[in-house]
Amino acid sequence: MSASPRLATLAGLAVLVGTFVGGGVPAGAGAPAGAGEALQQQLDEPLTRAFRGLDRADEWELVDRVALDFPTYHPQGFALVRNRIFMSTVEIIKAPVIYPRPRNGYDRSPGKGVGHVLVLTRDGDLLRDIELGRANMYHPGGIDFDGRRVWVPVAQYRPDSSAIVYTIDASTFQVRREFRYDDHVGGVVRDYETGRVHGVSWGSRRLFTWRPSGGLIERTANPSHLVDYQDCAYVDAGQQICSGIAELPNARGGTYELGGLALTDLATDEIEHELPFPYFSAAGHVATRNPVALELDGSTVRLLAAPDDGEEGAGTELLVYETPR
Repeated sequence: MSASPRLATLAGLAVLVGTFVGGGVPAGAGAPAGAGEALQQQLDEPLTRAFRGLDRADEWELVDRVALDFPTYHPQGFALVRNRIFMSTVEIIKAPVIYPRPRNGYDRSPGKGVGHVLVLTRDGDLLRDIELGRANMYHPGGIDFDGRRVWVPVAQYRPDSSAIVYTIDASTFQVRREFRYDDHVGGVVRDYETGRVHGVSWGSRRLFTWRPSGGLIERTANPSHLVDYQDCAYVDAGQQICSGIAELPNARGGTYELGGLALTDLATDEIEHELPFPYFSAAGHVATRNPVALELDGSTVRLLAAPDDGEEGAGTELLVYETPR
């Protein structure tokens, strides 16, 4: 397909990629001690400061939309690595079915599907399809890039179930199984400073902290009830930006989708800044429904999203929004 002019210009912004998905080299992962932290602060603090300055009065302009002309299934998370986009997605072959009453601790059948991590160019061309997950465990969630590897949880497509956390080498695409956990893990983030892995449950109602080997350090209730976090990214010393959605009732007896963004502290789970994101896709979904990534280009905050499934509306489109600071 032909390149979108605006996104084509982003291909040269390899250094800026760390600004929105934790780019840079993590200390303890082949970098000199302190190098990852110094580079992370250099790249990420401007985005964090800019994000803190955003509020619901800011207007976001849709500056580009790029059709993804290949099977995209049900997208889940973004991790942006130099001039590439890693996008997790779930191919649903047989959808789970809600039980009349719980069976063996589950509220629904497992369904059947295949998990994928698609590697794209910035202008929407497919480079690689990495299969991750089959049988009962096929649902990838929100993903994160730690400077060398992309962290991907693959869970059963039902709450209170189980998941395996994998990493993908961003250069060689080699997949490595990191650990298994007995709950649905809907997204993960790697903390540069501590090396710990943080995650969210089904609907992000529970927050997890693990050692890199998978040993559970902490499990707490999510203090936020605004939106369910779908995709999070490490952006600053011990901080992440999460995006998500809540389906709420409207006055006509139906529902509407509330979208939002939040900056949170990984050590305390405190919400340091949050705002709604009331922008919608061709299929009518709020833009922060699934994959989201943020970056700072000069004084402009840019948000990339892919809220629509491949079989909805105009299919999956890469939406690009901007707001000046």
